[in-house]
Amino acid sequence: MGSKGKAESVCASPWLKVSKEVNPKCASNTLHFVEAMGAAIPVPRNCNARGFYDHFLRNFIKVDHIERGRIQCTLLAKPPICNGYGTLHGGAVGSLVEILSTACARTIVAEDKELFLGEMNTSYLSATPANEEVLANAAVVKSGRNLTVVAVEFKLKKTGNLLYITHATFYNMPASSL
Repeated sequence: MGSKGKAESVCASPWLKVSKEVNPKCASNTLHFVEAMGAAIPVPRNCNARGFYDHFLRNFIKVDHIERGRIQCTLLAKPPICNGYGTLHGGAVGSLVEILSTACARTIVAEDKELFLGEMNTSYLSATPANEEVLANAAVVKSGRNLTVVAVEFKLKKTGNLLYITHATFYNMPASSL
């Protein structure tokens, strides 16, 4: 704890307020844990560009098969998208779901319609160890005039074990005539 009774941390805001009900040692341990997970590492300036993360994540995707309403890919769980525990980061999974489900929806939805991701849910069933290959199968479950739903299953390539199950709901917006 610092001289003003605040937890000392590289990643803590200078305006950090710790509730009086929280044990100061617990607050300090929590901040150190967040730092150990990499929160204190600054994001490089070139990474703060629009579209950077989509482009970055596409480096870990190899498209195996595309057909109307379906996409099959192999994903590589390389260390840059893994967490401090050496497994695929949950945020990377979410981003990969967005990329794959959007691509899958585009195999059905006309180019002149804008897609708006309205809802996405993911069930994390098992962790993916670093440097493992994952099979991702995306399929359009329903597609209508205003709505498209895509399901994506992720399985460990080596064992076939189910890792994540996801659903993404897109709203199909008509092109603006303005």
